[in-house]
Amino acid sequence: MSLFVLAETPAGYGLFKAADKKLFKNDDLAAELGRPEKLVEMLKLKKFVKFDSAAMALEEAAALKDGKVPTLLTSLLEDLKDEKKASLAVADIKLGTAISNLPQFNITPVTGSNTMDIFRGLREHLPSLIPGLTQENIDRMALGLSHSISRHKLKFSVNKIDSMIIQAVRLLDDMDKDLNVFAMRTKEWYGWHFPELAKILNDNLAYARLVLLAGFRTNIAETDLSEVLPEDTEEAVKKAAEISMGTEITEDDLSNIKSLAEQVIRYTEYRAQLSSYLESRMRAIAPNLTVLLGYLIGARLIAHSGSLMSLAKAPGSTIQILGAEKALFRALKTKHDTPKYGIIYHSSLIGQASGRNKGKIARGLASKTALGLRVDALANDDEDDEEQRSILGVSSRIKLENRLRTLEGRALLPRVVTVGPSGEITTPGQFTLKETRRYNVDADGVGDSATIEAPNTLNGKKSKDGKKALIEVVEDQADEEMGDAKDDATDDDDEDEKASTPAKPKLSSTEYERLAKLAGLSAKKFKRKYERGDVQLNAAGTPKVYSKKELKKMRKAGENETPVKRPETPTKPEPSEKKKKRKAGEIETPVQKLETPSKPEPSSEKKKKRKAEENETPVKKAESPCKSEPSSEKKKKKRKHVEIEEEAAETKKDKKQKKKKRHSEA
Repeated sequence: MSLFVLAETPAGYGLFKAADKKLFKNDDLAAELGRPEKLVEMLKLKKFVKFDSAAMALEEAAALKDGKVPTLLTSLLEDLKDEKKASLAVADIKLGTAISNLPQFNITPVTGSNTMDIFRGLREHLPSLIPGLTQENIDRMALGLSHSISRHKLKFSVNKIDSMIIQAVRLLDDMDKDLNVFAMRTKEWYGWHFPELAKILNDNLAYARLVLLAGFRTNIAETDLSEVLPEDTEEAVKKAAEISMGTEITEDDLSNIKSLAEQVIRYTEYRAQLSSYLESRMRAIAPNLTVLLGYLIGARLIAHSGSLMSLAKAPGSTIQILGAEKALFRALKTKHDTPKYGIIYHSSLIGQASGRNKGKIARGLASKTALGLRVDALANDDEDDEEQRSILGVSSRIKLENRLRTLEGRALLPRVVTVGPSGEITTPGQFTLKETRRYNVDADGVGDSATIEAPNTLNGKKSKDGKKALIEVVEDQADEEMGDAKDDATDDDDEDEKASTPAKPKLSSTEYERLAKLAGLSAKKFKRKYERGDVQLNAAGTPKVYSKKELKKMRKAGENETPVKRPETPTKPEPSEKKKKRKAGEIETPVQKLETPSKPEPSSEKKKKRKAEENETPVKKAESPCKSEPSSEKKKKKRKHVEIEEEAAETKKDKKQKKKKRHSEA
């Protein structure tokens, strides 16, 4: 079995045949390879294949790096088909396994520490082994191929460069410090001449512009400051300049102060430009992170972690405490509670939350941020626009807003609303429909059709009135008694109360649970009390539960304030249309329904039954008026009995709960 050596050079592939089959078993191989004469004796060039161009060299080198056998190398290995068994020394293990997997060749690859010595000797003495190659040409080819390979490795998009964000946010933080120092120095320096101006103007940019525009304080009264200040502050500044207690300064002092004020203005303008640039870069590189946290906090997180990819690889717990490393290690060292948030604390969501809910919102925000970062870093969505790329961030932001509102006990956001990174709520544009004008039939001027259609409608009304007239005949048959007026009044009052009380709006199960927690009751008990009308919601949305005693007092107070007195009429009043209808219903109702009442029926049906009994058997009622009590007293007794039972059940439940609390505290 013959031994061959494959040499990968920047100029092409070289195939060498070893003179000794047991070349790798020689212990003094490294010392012998140091001499070029000995190396030429050991290895003889069988074939050398050159690269046609730099692009071809790049393709071959990229395939070798990926562990694949390129086309030019397979054509070179076809010269070994004549060998029955051949072993090939290869520098790369991946390339050796790829060659052994080729079905058309019977080649066993050889790799190891001894092969590395051979390849080291080949690189040192390559011009002596391959005729026509000089060392200068080999070095140039190696340099060009290395540059092209490194350029091929960097497969990046221009929009994904996060190093620009890191530099911009660091420069922005440095500029904030320098700008603050310059502005405070300007106020202190000019304050010796006009000390009252710093109390009136808090804006650093407006202060610097006023210094440049006015100069000495004596010129302020004559200069027009409307371009720099509003009218109210302009009047206040001019009044303060007239009675100022500052010292006098020279022209040289004022020129130096003006130069410093110019630097403040330039710094402020450049800072605004840099801030807008940073926001645009953040929206292009990490749109979901920008929607969730804002461009400034997101950029600080990227700068703190080093890159967008390293930040995307971090879990939500790491993102949550990123920036609070000192507090974290101090807490771990002293065995105290670890911090709940780092840089993420300055986001608008955590700022909206109260003290007890800040940790929960920070944990949820960090987990949603981790998901959004992975989408930003690894998604191939260069063709999509900004809105499509930030869908995940917007939906996560709305979920977090709703969760914060449930924890705080506020109303949830509607479905159509979107939330911005700074917490602003935006709704879609509303549209209004104009009312369509109704067609005026009288304007047609055709009187025949109108007159023909009118009698039909009138006939329809007359037919209904005719039915009412037939019912009015019953007026002579039925005799109303004033004894039942009280019962009718109580029934009518009940109906009026039902009509006056507005229907409670239906709530979902989650809202029942939330309100029950606020009220300190179970969900079932709260739902029962809410449907009964024992619960009222305040303007803030918190429930107020009334007990039975409080409800009784409220009802009694209402009855005492507005007593209803019916006018006593000795003469028989004329029946109204409603009573006429009731009488007609009493005559038409059969007697069998009155015999077996199985369920409590509404008050209107009770009236009909009572009046039907009076019409059928008026003598029996007159004979035994004292046998049965009035229905209103029976109702009152039943109500009292039910209320007493409910109060007893509630007191039992309260006692049981108190016992449970005592046992748990014990």
